[in-house]
Formats: sequence, structure tokens, C-alpha cells
Amino acid sequence: MSKLDKEEQEILDIFDAGDLPRSLDFEERRTRHQQYAQAMFKKDARINIRLSFKDLRGLQKKALAEGMPYQTLIASILHKYVEGRLHEEL
Repeated sequence: MSKLDKEEQEILDIFDAGDLPRSLDFEERRTRHQQYAQAMFKKDARINIRLSFKDLRGLQKKALAEGMPYQTLIASILHKYVEGRLHEEL
């Protein structure tokens, strides 16, 4: 583990003591991020797709390992792809 410099140690001490001040625009930021979260998890469209049994079983196994419903895993994969955060390895 690396040694902290003086400033880093001061920040850590303040954080550990629970005395870290909130930013001046904390409420505005919290409200904005709550809106982002609500929009991201809003499920207002339904689709039906056909998958091979093998692919479905694979998705179900991965979802089980992650501790989530397989539909949630599929939605997450699609969301990441649309946002450009999921890329095919070549």
C-alpha cells in the first residue's frame, strides 16, 4: 500500500471523522442524478424476441451468477450497447 502525502492524509482523516463538507450545489446535483437514475431505469416499452435455447440458457446462467433476473441482464446489456459502453472484441 502506498504512503499518503500530507494533503491526502488530511482528506482521509476528515472523511473518516465524518466531517467532510458537502458541495454547495449538493441538493441540485442530487436531484439531477435522481432524475438520471429514474430515466435510466424507466421501462416504458416492451419487446418480444426469439433466441436460441442455448443463448437463453447462457443468459439465464450468467444472470443467476450475477444474482439478477435474466430479463434485467438482457436489458442491461442492451443499454450498455446503445450507450456505446459495450464493444465486441475482435
